[in-house]
Amino acid sequence: MRRDAAGLAAMLGGMGVLHFVAPKPFDGIVPRSLPGSPRTWTYLSGVAELAVAAAVAHPRTRRAGGLAAAALFVAVFPANVRMAADWRHASPAKRAIAYGRLPLQAPLIAWALRVAR
Repeated sequence: MRRDAAGLAAMLGGMGVLHFVAPKPFDGIVPRSLPGSPRTWTYLSGVAELAVAAAVAHPRTRRAGGLAAAALFVAVFPANVRMAADWRHASPAKRAIAYGRLPLQAPLIAWALRVAR
């Protein structure tokens, strides 16, 4: 497997697993505007990350998986915005994490698109 694809699949797979083994932090950043329980959205996004990781890992589905990963990174951006808004009065370390996640989406999207090529 290509290194860039392997790395993306591993990152997505690891994050997908975290949604199930430690869901509480993810629940806290689900945008309030989404209907239903935050835990449902946490689990759904975990399933999406695992499915996209599997698609990226397999050569036959890698292009679609890379495009799906880019779309997923765009889709989770509102959660990152929510985290930044909620943590704006938190400790400097927490603020740095929350604000640092926002521009990180651009290289993640670029990485996914590179894998899709």
